[in-house]
Amino acid sequence: MSLKPETLQHAIADLQTAQDWWRWAASEMNRHQVFFGHGTVNAWDEAGALVMQTLDLPHDYIKVIGECRLTREERELLAERLRQRINERRPLPYITGKAYFCDLEFYVDERVLIPRSPIAELIQNRFQPWMGQQPVNRILDLCCGSACIGIACAEAFPEAEIVAADISAEALDVAALNVERYHLLEQLSLVQSDGLHALAGERFDLIVCNPPYVDAEDMASLPAEYQHEPELALASGDDGLDFVRTLLREAANHLTDNGVLICEVGNSVRHVIAQFPQVPFTWLEFEHSEDGVFLLTATELKKYFPAR
Repeated sequence: MSLKPETLQHAIADLQTAQDWWRWAASEMNRHQVFFGHGTVNAWDEAGALVMQTLDLPHDYIKVIGECRLTREERELLAERLRQRINERRPLPYITGKAYFCDLEFYVDERVLIPRSPIAELIQNRFQPWMGQQPVNRILDLCCGSACIGIACAEAFPEAEIVAADISAEALDVAALNVERYHLLEQLSLVQSDGLHALAGERFDLIVCNPPYVDAEDMASLPAEYQHEPELALASGDDGLDFVRTLLREAANHLTDNGVLICEVGNSVRHVIAQFPQVPFTWLEFEHSEDGVFLLTATELKKYFPAR
């Protein structure tokens, strides 16, 4: 079931205000059973984001401009974007080129994952109480994608040197756009690296990693919206831990003596616990997000994953 061209043409003619389009878009998203999870969790919020991002206005401006009439060009653009959202199941951030993380706006397209990591909450709290009073001089955003984690860390730790690394040259092209946008060229450097391989000899006080971690079973059942995202950034073997296993073996060599590794594993948390029952992972809790993020210190990594 999809939005028909004649339905869209009727909407362009009949719907005149921002409020009209917000309400109709929400109804159509519900009617066509689109899947949410790339920044919103329901049709009403997603429709609001569609309308206000298309009008290039802050979300809460709807209170002021809700009854304002839209130009035909604006209505046609809204109709086309809603068609893509429903008929093609494209996630909204890919349609508008806008995603939000730590209250910052990032450019995204199909070359990178859409930011949605619970690690945002840790960054906003400056990784406390986990980092304590120790200085944070160097931070690595590993598997950086759009560099949203690295850029948010740069905002939270303005004196720290940030390195953002990814295996994908295409992802790093997107990251470069965001780094330039936030004028961080002197603070944040981008490195193409397969895991930690291109970072030999470098050490960090904090490694933050949102790696590929989706297992084969979950990959086979992903909603259509997620299939627009790069598979390289999602899939990681049968159990989702191909990347994480390597990271655990190598991370200690890239941490300072009091350094910390923070890594997201999402639904693959069950595989981590099953494979490494002896490892004292600290599983972090979040106020606004699901769990699935662990912390290990350099000391713990050296003990349980000694260098070979």
